Amino acid sequence: MAATGRDMSARSATADREIVISRAVSAPRELVFEAFTEVRHLSRWWGPEGFTTTTRAFEFRVGGEWDFVMHGPDGTDYQEWITWTELTPPERIAMLHGEARDDPNAFESVLTFEPDGAATRIEMRTVFPTRELRDQAVEKYHAIEGGRQTLSNLAAYVTETVRKGAEG
Repeated sequence: MAATGRDMSARSATADREIVISRAVSAPRELVFEAFTEVRHLSRWWGPEGFTTTTRAFEFRVGGEWDFVMHGPDGTDYQEWITWTELTPPERIAMLHGEARDDPNAFESVLTFEPDGAATRIEMRTVFPTRELRDQAVEKYHAIEGGRQTLSNLAAYVTETVRKGAEG
């Protein structure tokens, strides 16, 4: 019970700085997890609707980096950088995400993958350094809707992969 109490107080301490998005995906957990592990998968679904991704470097390991540019539908390019801080296949991925390696406004995200019958429930929990940065991400960059769209793109991608696998 003590650990649960500490977990709850830690969560409430960050509640005003976090965004939590979850979605059920009609695919096995291992496949949903794999969609995050290889750039050939990520480039097919990463980002909100209308965005594309160009990868400059990708190494999926703790301490490895993903250096990429997201291209918005309006032509705007967004420099992005992720370093993986924890990998527990096929259950959990933790990362630090910013515009560049030394970004003081980088935020932490933890993705968990839970079996849900034949499906997988993915939860993306993002904690920003400050409430102001969280609010800016929500208001200026539409982070909640963008996160929902990203997980929707993931779901469509892995569902199509499962369907093709069943046909092939």
